Amino acid sequence: MIRRDYILRMLEEFFAVLSRLRALQKGQKWGEANLIAEKEVRDLMGSDIATVIQLSETELLARLIRGEPTLAVREKALMLATLLKEAGEIAAGEGRWEEGRECFLKGLHLLLGILAREEVFECPQFVPRVEEFLSALGDWALPLTTQAMLMQHYERLAEFGKAEDALFSMIEAQPDNLDLLNFGVGFYRRVEHKSDEALNAGNLPRAELQAGLAQLLARQGGKTARQ
Repeated sequence: MIRRDYILRMLEEFFAVLSRLRALQKGQKWGEANLIAEKEVRDLMGSDIATVIQLSETELLARLIRGEPTLAVREKALMLATLLKEAGEIAAGEGRWEEGRECFLKGLHLLLGILAREEVFECPQFVPRVEEFLSALGDWALPLTTQAMLMQHYERLAEFGKAEDALFSMIEAQPDNLDLLNFGVGFYRRVEHKSDEALNAGNLPRAELQAGLAQLLARQGGKTARQ
């Protein structure tokens, strides 16, 4: 009960800060908003935002775990992902586009990592959704690591069409990558066992699945023959 009360109080306090932060952004008070975002990230991580976005997701979680009850780590990770999204918006508002992009990417990776470890995809209401991060990233080209995480995320959600889109974005970036072709074939082999109803609901009808698989098998065979 004590731990549950601690987490609820922590989330209530964070929501209050987040509400203030978003109000400042709405009023384009970027400097004041940036100070609050920096303070919240430093309180969580012991480092400023510029340092945090250079850390790997494993390093981020290791810092969050220190001295915390296990039940609080997930919530703090979600808080950090949310703060990174806000920090990205603030940076973009101030014209610091590259820093904003790095914040969005780091927050997205952290969120996808959390969701990958859960069977039930439920987050506090204040946490940005995956699509919100993608919208914030706009036309920026996503790294292969991000595309792979998105593909696996969409497959877990049974959104097979979106998973295929992420797959072909990777293949277009590296068309001669045999490991990537094998990865894609593995995806199709897993999904082809789904029912027609599940495939249609996931926006990847069987005919499209078979066409995509045939295309990758042809590329795979051609690549193997040249080696």
